[in-house]
This record gives sequence, C-alpha cells and structure tokens, in this order.
Amino acid sequence: MSTPYAKLPAWADYGLIPLINLAVAFIVAGLVVLLVGENPFRAAAILVEGAFGRGQGIAYTLFYATNFIFTGLAVAVAMHAGLFNIGGEGQAYVAGLGVGLVCLALDRVVPWYVTFPFAIAGAALFGAAWAFIPAYLQAKRGSHIVITTIMFNMIAASLMIYVLRDILKPEAMQEVKTRMLEAGAQLPRLNWIIELFGTARIRSAPFNVSFLLALVMAYLVWLLIWRTKLGYEIRTFGFSQKAARYAGISEVRVTIIAMLISGALAGMMSINAIMGDQHSVYVDLAGGAGFIGIAVALMGRAHPLGIILASILFGMLYQGGAELSFEMPAISRDMIVIIQGLVILFAGALEHMFRPYIQTLFASISPKSVGMAAVKGEGA
Repeated sequence: MSTPYAKLPAWADYGLIPLINLAVAFIVAGLVVLLVGENPFRAAAILVEGAFGRGQGIAYTLFYATNFIFTGLAVAVAMHAGLFNIGGEGQAYVAGLGVGLVCLALDRVVPWYVTFPFAIAGAALFGAAWAFIPAYLQAKRGSHIVITTIMFNMIAASLMIYVLRDILKPEAMQEVKTRMLEAGAQLPRLNWIIELFGTARIRSAPFNVSFLLALVMAYLVWLLIWRTKLGYEIRTFGFSQKAARYAGISEVRVTIIAMLISGALAGMMSINAIMGDQHSVYVDLAGGAGFIGIAVALMGRAHPLGIILASILFGMLYQGGAELSFEMPAISRDMIVIIQGLVILFAGALEHMFRPYIQTLFASISPKSVGMAAVKGEGA
C-alpha cells in the first residue's frame, strides 16, 4: 500500500521545496564548472561577490530584477487563471512603442514626473492590446494560448524592427533606434539608496525609479488575486473551469481580463529599459526578460513575494555571471546561460521532483499519522 501524501505547511511548500530545487540546480551547475577545470566553490564565491559584494553590483542586480518582477507578475496572473502566457517578450517589446511615443512627445516639454504616469499608461495599454488577440482567440475560438503567444512574439519583433527602421529612426542615425530622449523622459536613479549603506559611489548602474513601480505592481497583484472578487473568480477558473462555469463565472470574461492584465504588466518592463537605461527605443529591448519571467513565476509559486525573491536571484545570475565570465575566462557567457537553464529546469520543469518524498516525510512525522499509528497499536 502506498504511503499517503501530507498537505505541506506553507513554509515547506513555498520555502523548503524551492530551496531544495535551487540547491540541486547549483550542485549540478557546480559539476559543470568542475568539468571545465575550474573550482566550483570559487566560482560560486565570485558569482555572489559580483552580484552583492559592491554597491555597483547590487545596483545592477536590482536593475535586472526589476525587469523580471514585471514579467514574472505577468506570467503569474495568467497562471492563476489557468493560462500559460509565454508572450511577455512580445508584449514588452510592443509596449516599448507605447512608452517611446509618449516620451518622444513629452520629453522636451515637461519634467520626468509628468511623463512617467503617461508612460506607464502607454506601456500598459500597448502591452494589453498585444495580449488581447491571443486572449480573444483562446476565449472565443479555442486557439491554444501557448501557440498564439509564441507566434505573437515573432510578429512583435518584426513589427518593431519595421517601425524603428522605417518610421521612428532619424535619417542621419546608423543604429536602428529612436533619437535619444531628453531629461523629461529619463527616470532618476536610486543608486543613492545603496550608497546610504556605506558603499562606494555608484557611477554607471541604471538602477532607477521603475524598481519602485515594480514593487507597487507586486502589491497590487497581491490585492487583486487574494483580496478582490475578480481575483477570486480568476483563481476559481484556474483551479477548475467546470466549477467556475457552474458558479456562473464567464470563461470568456476571465480569460480576456486575465490576459489583458498580464500583457499590461509585461509591457511595463519596457519602462525600465527605455526610460531608466538606454533612453531610446531600440531593437530587442526586452532582452529575454519575457522568458525569464516564466521561470521567475514558477520559482516564486505565482506569489508576488516569491516572484520578487526569484527575480533578485535571476538578477544575481545576470550580474554575477558577467563578473564570473570576466574573472574565469574558461567559464564563458554560454556557461552562464547553462547555469541559468539549470535553475529554470529544476525550479520549473522539475519542480515536483522532490515533492512526493517531502510529502511522504511529512506524512510519516505528522501528529495525525502518529495518532493513527497509536490507534492501530491499541487495536492490535
């Protein structure tokens, strides 16, 4: 007779299992580093030191994490509705057009704090609009959301190259991007916050106000999903479509609204790239953050707090990985991608690998199972 599984406490479900998966990912990554002839412990030390050892590294880590918070939240909202939105890359890309149009119109007229809310609205509107067609096709025609969002990623890339090259790029400019944005569309940097803790002066890291926006969006997503009627409907629909239909919840409405919110959140990632970093709309501004958001949402268990922590982890891998490839030439950027892939593999695809064993362990030591064993002993 198989051993019954126990319902895990929240600290084990949301903390212990992700930590075990992460530890196994880094152990396997250490073996890969060992195979190329380097010391995995030294590599791990360089990775952590590069991400958190200096103020500059912390600022870059949080800059990258900002992108992943937005895209992770986007994936999480869709996941709660039982949808798998892997179109965050394209939604962020097209949203860059919304941000760019606002910034190009206002950057020479008003200060950044006036441009900022309009840019947020532009990013959310364009990102949601790009998610609407896949959402409509899923809700009305039964087209699988995974297939349509993949296709729309490619369409977004082609569309943005056309718009940038043939419409928005100044004639005298060689690069495929818009003109440089003026001060009215440049977000203030937050490096001074890190400097308050005694770090050396941070000069070049683009850690900026959009990080605060990401934290606000994480809080709002928490409110939406767990404190509103709409959030309850989204979670009910994601848990059981039959139960949701029986309760009178509209499948079309929930699907479209969840995807619109998801697209809007993914779109806000472009604010960090455009207004906080490059100060122009450029090719490949999403930079793969849409796909990293999938791993972030899975590792964070689709909870905003978990997503923030997972985003910082992947920010560490990005920033610390750059330092690692510099300090250890044998470990190339491709090796860093392998390490990131291992984290994604164990945190996402193999997330349930260790769960049955942990559940069995909890079943064997839980007070209820002890009590049942005592009753059986008395009966014998």
